[in-house]
Amino acid sequence: MKILVTGGTGYIGSHTVVELQAKGHEVIIVDNLSNSSIDVLDNIAKISGKKPLFEKFDLTDPEMTAAFFKLHNDIKAIIHFAAFKAVGESVDYPLMYYRNNLVSLINILQGMIDNNIRDIVFSSSCTVYGQPEQLPAREDTPIQKAASPYGNTKQISEEIISDTSMNANIHAILLRYFNPIGAHETAIIGELPLGVPNCLMPYITQTAIGKRPFLRVWGDDYDTPDGTAIRDYIHVVDLAKAHVIAVERLTEGTGKKNVEIFNLGTGNGFSVMEVIKSFERTSGMKLNYEIKERRAGDIVKVWADTEFANTELGWKAEKTLDEMTSSAWKWELALAKKK
Repeated sequence: MKILVTGGTGYIGSHTVVELQAKGHEVIIVDNLSNSSIDVLDNIAKISGKKPLFEKFDLTDPEMTAAFFKLHNDIKAIIHFAAFKAVGESVDYPLMYYRNNLVSLINILQGMIDNNIRDIVFSSSCTVYGQPEQLPAREDTPIQKAASPYGNTKQISEEIISDTSMNANIHAILLRYFNPIGAHETAIIGELPLGVPNCLMPYITQTAIGKRPFLRVWGDDYDTPDGTAIRDYIHVVDLAKAHVIAVERLTEGTGKKNVEIFNLGTGNGFSVMEVIKSFERTSGMKLNYEIKERRAGDIVKVWADTEFANTELGWKAEKTLDEMTSSAWKWELALAKKK
């Protein structure tokens, strides 16, 4: 099948493209390269043996998006990653997040309707749960007020897709994933944010290799065993494989409803300090970190109940925390060798 992957040169997108190509699918990527590099296309080809098709433009532009869909009228399904994704940044620049994340989705859905494309896998997030009243978070856990504009864009996006599917021939799988970290086993692709990282793992590896003077740990007074925030970290390759399963479920018509929701995580919560200790254990490096005040928009703790994804999708995260941190460090070392 020909599958459109928006944001396909990004972190999760690039790993998903590799897995799609491994299953024989043809991939076309749309990305504006606002937080990724064109070099990723060649790196994907080094792993898979095939360079995906690529179009550079901004999906918030309705005319360009419409023209793209008319030109590529043989697309069978879409995996939509393209979005701004930093919690802290969204607190500082809410309008930027609402404009980018929501308008791009609206333009894509309009393109699907206009060109009779039925199936979309949407990159959602555990941030839609806010701070859940009960843990682990299940797909039917009541949605709380989002703690950040980023989280709110994911809540609203889910509503937009669900509402659209009510009166258009749109079938969707909303994948609420938790905290992806790690890199491909080849160390050819991995997480490479432009500028200062907003996510924990690249900040850890960049600190360890000397790109950053120290790691900021945002708060040590949370109601957790060691005082630092707890998240459900999942290896990016495990996550990518779930997207392939989801898009094939849609195109094969084996879903149970027009819109289905699945949590993607390991089912285990790890604190920031536990991730630091794992990294130090697997890398042999001592990490320089400083405790800072809590960051606006961060919740205390969240981890997934993954039973539904495990049983209904037939998918399960396989890699351990140590495998995640080890692969991230190998990726950082590989980057250093290129320079």
